[in-house]
Amino acid sequence: MSTGKKIFLGILGVLLVLVLGVCGYAWKIYSDVTGTVKDINEPVTRITSDSKRDEAVSIDSGDPFSVLLLGVDTGDLGRDDQGRSDTIMVVTVSPKTGQTTMVSIARDTYTEIIGRGTMDKINHAYAFGGVAMSMATVENLLDIPIDHYVSINMAGLKKIVDAVGGIEVNNTLEFTYDGYTFPVGTVQLDGKKALAYSRMRYDDPNGDYGRQERQRKVVTATVKKAISIKTLTSYQDILSALKSNMKTDLTWDNLVDIQKNYSSALGNIKTDQLQGTGVMRDEISYQDISADELTRVQTLLKAQLTN
Repeated sequence: MSTGKKIFLGILGVLLVLVLGVCGYAWKIYSDVTGTVKDINEPVTRITSDSKRDEAVSIDSGDPFSVLLLGVDTGDLGRDDQGRSDTIMVVTVSPKTGQTTMVSIARDTYTEIIGRGTMDKINHAYAFGGVAMSMATVENLLDIPIDHYVSINMAGLKKIVDAVGGIEVNNTLEFTYDGYTFPVGTVQLDGKKALAYSRMRYDDPNGDYGRQERQRKVVTATVKKAISIKTLTSYQDILSALKSNMKTDLTWDNLVDIQKNYSSALGNIKTDQLQGTGVMRDEISYQDISADELTRVQTLLKAQLTN
């Protein structure tokens, strides 16, 4: 065999090993990701509400869809009970408008709890009936279908932010909370700082609405960081954090279709909030939503869900 041929075969052998190594690594990533999605997938038996769709939305066809994001207080500060949904956000994703809309709902919002027939704080729906009651209650309040859900416990927020290597947010109010000082301007947050940053409300002139704005900043920054190319080397840390702290009814096929059909919309996130007015009932604080404000937010979200 000629020297040139030996060299050629040697180079070919090295390339083959490299290709097999890359393919093997890619397969491991695929296997790990699909395994994690299977672990966090938790279907929910829905409670019927007037706004629930008669048929499931088709993510495979690129239809606009909605997701209820719930941040629950189980798993942090020593809690291990059902907990309450202290963070409530409705997200609509629309390929037609090329936009993702994220709307916060105050946890003290006074509304009907679907499945109990009582008026109460909206975050009590999760304590009374978990995800199913939360979805039905939000559907009823906003008069839109809630297609899917994602829930995460507060302990998980710290782990996920750390797993993506920390995040960066633009802070507009200087404050100190839980031993951390947050100056005005761009601030770097690790998991513990992100949790403290998203929790403070008593020293904020906007109260819980200021807290909601910071929560949206943390969620948006974490999502953008998680899908960036720079975090691929830490994918196992991210998957581990998700597996231990998140549940969703979205399947692996759903996530593949979302990546394929909605990537442009997911890169364009607009935020808003359902603004209420503080009232006292029987010495308990609530947020009342005016008819005009409710109509404004309903109209915004319905426009995003129109085919």
